[in-house]
Amino acid sequence: MQKTVVVTGGAGFIGSHVCKELSRAGYLPVVFDNLSNGHRESVRWGPLTVGDVADAEALLTAFKVHSPHAVIHLAGYIAAGESVEDPAKYYGNNLRTTLMLLEVMRETKVSKIVFSSSAAVYGTPDGIPIKETAPMLPTNPYGHTKLMSEQMLRDHSNCGISSISLRYFNAAGADPDGELGERHEPETHLIPLVLETAAGLRSHVDVFGDHYPTPDGTCIRDYIHVSDLARAHVLALKRLENADGAMAFNLGNGNGFSVLDVISAAEQVTGRNVPVVIRDPRPGDPVTLVADATRARAELDWRQEFGDLEIQIRHAWNWHLRTAGIRTLRPARNRRAEVEPRIATN
Repeated sequence: MQKTVVVTGGAGFIGSHVCKELSRAGYLPVVFDNLSNGHRESVRWGPLTVGDVADAEALLTAFKVHSPHAVIHLAGYIAAGESVEDPAKYYGNNLRTTLMLLEVMRETKVSKIVFSSSAAVYGTPDGIPIKETAPMLPTNPYGHTKLMSEQMLRDHSNCGISSISLRYFNAAGADPDGELGERHEPETHLIPLVLETAAGLRSHVDVFGDHYPTPDGTCIRDYIHVSDLARAHVLALKRLENADGAMAFNLGNGNGFSVLDVISAAEQVTGRNVPVVIRDPRPGDPVTLVADATRARAELDWRQEFGDLEIQIRHAWNWHLRTAGIRTLRPARNRRAEVEPRIATN
């Protein structure tokens, strides 16, 4: 019998890829999403219930109708910079939805959950690459909400709910088949911003800080292909079939790339120049975040298929070409022509 999995936030970028992988593995994904950031057309592998996870009645009804075997919780606000400017929005939404979901799970006796966590729980790490045993000292409210949600899951392991928190580093790329891609409104993620600039849809890319202690002065991040990330959720569900308690795993590439590395790689893939404007650093941005995913490989039997940065960018670019008619658009201008002068901050 096909097992049903409720996927909160399943209409979003990562959620839709997770649903595709669930379907491939023989599960029936049931998407529960308010469509504030997700897209109805991305729900293709199971039914959609439009609702807010903080709405206890709507959530409970969905659980009673679909009798899920397990839950994958991806719903929540995700912009670290915005969380610094509006912390109440993040604490109010991200924590309330996790708590409500756990309450409904207890009432309906659903005992397995995979949680979308983040490398933001580590803050500024003492060492690179980051292991799961590293101190967790978030530097922004978004990271704090992820850490607090993980604590809720650990506490609920005493109530019979087993969980795996997947600490994502930077999700990137797009479905290799071209069916799904990344769309946020407004867009805040680097790779789609760079590709939109390469397409001429934006005049430039903002680079926040170029005086960090890195080889080129810009922040370094670990980019993981969204399909590799999605596959890890299926492996986590299978692990929960034979495991109790609360566990956490890093999911990342294990290699770091600077902001300018990403821009350069995108220029290689697209054959177009990407203008940049240097801005002041954003508060709460760690200098370097690179994952040690040894534990996920050992305990989940997780392997990357698309670890190369240029492949990730190419998949994303192919999706943009298919969905936005980018071939018909003008090329972007030369990279540093017409950029605004950088204002010294010291």
